[in-house]
Amino acid sequence: EMAKSSQLLDNEALRAYATYATIVLLKMMLMSLITAYFRITRKAFVNPEDAASFGKGEGAKKYLRTDQDVERARRGHLNDLENIVPFLGIGLLYALSGPELSTALMHFRIFAGSRIFHTLAYLIPLPQPGRGLSWAAGYAVTISMAYKVLKTVLYL
Repeated sequence: EMAKSSQLLDNEALRAYATYATIVLLKMMLMSLITAYFRITRKAFVNPEDAASFGKGEGAKKYLRTDQDVERARRGHLNDLENIVPFLGIGLLYALSGPELSTALMHFRIFAGSRIFHTLAYLIPLPQPGRGLSWAAGYAVTISMAYKVLKTVLYL
């Protein structure tokens, strides 16, 4: 039988997941704005129509270039896509698998904190291994949740 929406709202782990999923999605959306900010302030574009906003004809060509800050923001955003998307799917299944609330909160908080720290480490930039460790923490959390889902559902 399909769960009623009121039953889903009673699932505290699912509510915690919704909270932290929203936080990391908003953080990922912020990366788009940061990339756009760097593109505009550094006048570094990849599309001719964007460069045309700052110059015409041959004058616009100098704005068709790469920039270190733009590329760092883009790589951070790409890393978010590679890590937050799996978290969204696995985290939802995990929240629906009946975990203890304290354990679920620990997983979600570590993941969100690691992604926020990863972004700061990428943009500032902070020396390694900070960024690498923050990536590994978030990745490990996602693997841990996946294991719990498989263990619960498939009795592994």
